[in-house]
Amino acid sequence: MANVALLVGTTLGSAEYVADELAEQLSAQGHQTHVHLAPDLADLDPQSFWLIVSSTHGAGDLPDNIQPFLKAIRLHSPDLSKTKFALCAIGDSSYDTFCQGPESLVEELLHCGATEFVDKIQIDVQYDPVPEDPAQAWLTSWQSKLV
Repeated sequence: MANVALLVGTTLGSAEYVADELAEQLSAQGHQTHVHLAPDLADLDPQSFWLIVSSTHGAGDLPDNIQPFLKAIRLHSPDLSKTKFALCAIGDSSYDTFCQGPESLVEELLHCGATEFVDKIQIDVQYDPVPEDPAQAWLTSWQSKLV
């Protein structure tokens, strides 16, 4: 089974709730999970699976709690060639920066050699006021591929 690090970018807590639900779902399937509310590059195994669960804050920015993680990646340019990740982005389509916050993080991960494991999901809270539901359905569609 996989070792899954859930990297959370949250302002008001909805991404944290989604990450907790996804961690529970993965654990029930036998995967080891750890939710990181303040991800630290030094604490993460680049060979584990990184599941990013993040909202967008302000004018298309990452939430404050995950900004230091992005800065560390930009500063150190780690070798992430053995890292696989997936993105669960949460946003509100009434803003023109819908789900743009985590895109800067994804761009840096790819620049450092990481591989996107599955297509991202962008959850629109205008249509899915309980973002845990579409996130869990998305995870169900591919979690069997994790080893």
